[in-house]
Amino acid sequence: MTRNVSDEQTAREQALIETVVASFAETPDARLRELMQALVRHLHAFVREVRLTEQEWDAAIAFLTAVGHITDDKRQEFILLSDVLGISMQVIGVNNEAQGDATEATVFGPFFIEDAPEIPLGGDMAFDASGEPCWVSGSVRDTSGIPIAGARIEVWEADDDGFYDVQYSDGRTAARAHLFTNEDGHYDFWGLTPTPYPIPHDGPVGAMLEAVGRSPMRASHLHFMVTAPGYRRLVTHIFVRGDEIGWKDTVFGVKESLIKDFHRHSADERTPDGRQPGGPWSDVRFDIVLAPAE
Repeated sequence: MTRNVSDEQTAREQALIETVVASFAETPDARLRELMQALVRHLHAFVREVRLTEQEWDAAIAFLTAVGHITDDKRQEFILLSDVLGISMQVIGVNNEAQGDATEATVFGPFFIEDAPEIPLGGDMAFDASGEPCWVSGSVRDTSGIPIAGARIEVWEADDDGFYDVQYSDGRTAARAHLFTNEDGHYDFWGLTPTPYPIPHDGPVGAMLEAVGRSPMRASHLHFMVTAPGYRRLVTHIFVRGDEIGWKDTVFGVKESLIKDFHRHSADERTPDGRQPGGPWSDVRFDIVLAPAE
């Protein structure tokens, strides 16, 4: 709603901004000074544009306090908030500029953990997590097409019930692992066919989504983090073509280049490694291109 503001009131508001910005003028670190002064200008511009009321300000403080209270070593509500506001994807875009045909990055998400178990090529990262088996294979190359041997690939995903292992209270490790490419840059492993699931929505971020009429659902996806010396770290997902959530992904993570064909197979079809999955399974190929390090 546009409101008329007198010249005198406008001058007072502008004077305050200038005073606050100036208070950071002696910040020794130039980058920190730039960040703080820009933050002040943009926050004050928001307050002035919407003519924020004191009651709305109180509600915002209460909301951020609740986000902090629910955050712990297993749940990062601030990352969820950043994700659903599209900030996470914007930061990723700013920091992963296009370089040739390098694979596009997308959101990191709040459920990565260090020290996931190592599996060999062709190994199973599900570790008994519920879901349909999926054979995942591909290569890791640089932007010139040269294979990258020994690239570390971290993979993690939700189970068929829509939960990551860290969301369970029994300390399990499942549907996550790491492996390394061979001398030809090739990798393969067994995972789970991704399915849609909601982000945790029993907290303040979920309440916000409900208030604005937005779904908490994420499109079906499998997480990757790929690292190799001399190359930019890649954090990305692959998404299932034809997924029911698709472009309505609540964290805005879907990119056309990351949508892949998951081919479905019956239980009696032979798997690439001769496994007998005992039921339907799928396969997908994901060829990864790493950009050189900055």
